[in-house]
Amino acid sequence: MSNYELVAEARERVGKGSARELRRNGKIPAVIYGGKEPPVSIALPYKEVTMKIHGGGFLTTIATIDVDGKKIQVLPKDYQLDPVRDFTMHVDFLRISKDTVVTVEVPVQFINEEESPGLKRGGVLNVVRHAVEVVCPANNIPENFIGDLTGLDLGDGIHISNITLPDDVELTITDRDFTIATIAAPAGLKSEEEEQEGEEAVDAAGEEAAEGGDEDAAEGGDGEE
Repeated sequence: MSNYELVAEARERVGKGSARELRRNGKIPAVIYGGKEPPVSIALPYKEVTMKIHGGGFLTTIATIDVDGKKIQVLPKDYQLDPVRDFTMHVDFLRISKDTVVTVEVPVQFINEEESPGLKRGGVLNVVRHAVEVVCPANNIPENFIGDLTGLDLGDGIHISNITLPDDVELTITDRDFTIATIAAPAGLKSEEEEQEGEEAVDAAGEEAAEGGDEDAAEGGDGEE
């Protein structure tokens, strides 16, 4: 999502009653904070904000909010949805500058599924992490990270070491090479493999028993002589 602009109104009244009134009038209560300046309570058009939220990349895209003619660069930090009716209740924005560093979750996009032998054999892409948390400059947040599935067979996976990070982006998890996704065998293939392993185990046990019987017979023969 490219940078966008929203027109807001400053609101003097805050609280639950004021927020309910705003929502009845098709607006969303929000607040802009940070940047060593006092918080600013604002009201935003419900339809525009909801479209941005459901359009993807909302929490990783810088926005410009025009508050009564004053333009403020912000990064959405959080939003609340009504748990029953799923409409937007409130949005928090962080005021940013060229020196602002933020912690964000960057989504992972997987490519070249058709080049994965494991997926061609009916395997399933098991996504362990849909997003990776990083620390980076607010004005240079990656749109996504790319997970390349080329050459991956059943049981193979993509780890964070397989993801290329920009120089100014740092992981928040640095103590291990964590898994992003794996190629899992389909249930049918698992059953066949387990059945085959079971048959091999039975055959091996039978062979061991037969060998043991032969040894016992040989020892018995020595005793009779």
